[in-house]
Amino acid sequence: MKNWLRLHAYALTGAWRHIRAPRGGFILNVVVIAIALMLPFAGLTLLQNVRPVSEQLVVEPEISIFLAAATSREQANALAAPIKRLLKDAQLDGKLEFIPREKALAALDERTGLSAAVNALGSNPLPDAYVLKLSGLDSMAQAARTENLVGSLQALSGVEHVQLDSAWVKRLAAIMHVLQMALLLLAITLGTVVVAVVFNTLRLQVLNQSEEIVLSKLVGAADSFVYRPFYYAGAFLGLIAGALALVLVTLALHPLNQALAEVVRLYGSQFRLLPLDALSWIALLVLSAGLGWLGALLSVRRSIGRLA
Repeated sequence: MKNWLRLHAYALTGAWRHIRAPRGGFILNVVVIAIALMLPFAGLTLLQNVRPVSEQLVVEPEISIFLAAATSREQANALAAPIKRLLKDAQLDGKLEFIPREKALAALDERTGLSAAVNALGSNPLPDAYVLKLSGLDSMAQAARTENLVGSLQALSGVEHVQLDSAWVKRLAAIMHVLQMALLLLAITLGTVVVAVVFNTLRLQVLNQSEEIVLSKLVGAADSFVYRPFYYAGAFLGLIAGALALVLVTLALHPLNQALAEVVRLYGSQFRLLPLDALSWIALLVLSAGLGWLGALLSVRRSIGRLA
């Protein structure tokens, strides 16, 4: 165990010494990798902030079911059972409320004060209606089932018109899905850039130390002993660049929040872009180090294999 720890400590020391040796090159490589990582990290931060807002926007979307004027009160009350059955068949949850025309007229008069105009008509022009408040509608599949439910409700006898007050839910879910896919593709593309930068950096390191590597192998050094410092060097590069990228993204949130402050104030909101939590930081740092290690793995095995 002590020998294993001693070997890894030696590899860590050697890796840190090698990547620091060309100071200008080391800083430049870290900056290039950090810039490549900043874009997906910033996109993830944005999605993490937007997701709670989108979930709040889809709380209890409503379906308004307006009955035909000729529908009697008994027929209107009898529609509650088939509406609930259709809701269950659609695998959706919701609360059903019956709004009689008298209550609707009173609410209209309270909000607009049009009682004199309505009295001039001689009768209540508003129909009986049901309001179906859905819950948990936060995915494209649920939004699709909601649209199918609207079609089924429209086909019920005595129903004049069905209005989905949150038809934008499906569009919002689709936009979020597109953003997630775009972020994934961006992360894959820029992750490849990170691997390529580390690959090229360590290939140059191997060439600079070719004589030392050949001599080590001649005196019987195992491949793992030769490879290990370069693996750690790649992981160090990825880790340092990932930390720099996260710090820069976090610092960029302050001017962005200042720019957003006036806009969100006009909408009566207190929305702010928040930095990623500690668990996300740890996961992204591990991912950055892993990309650096992968670049080192590909580079070292290829370059040292040619020396042998």
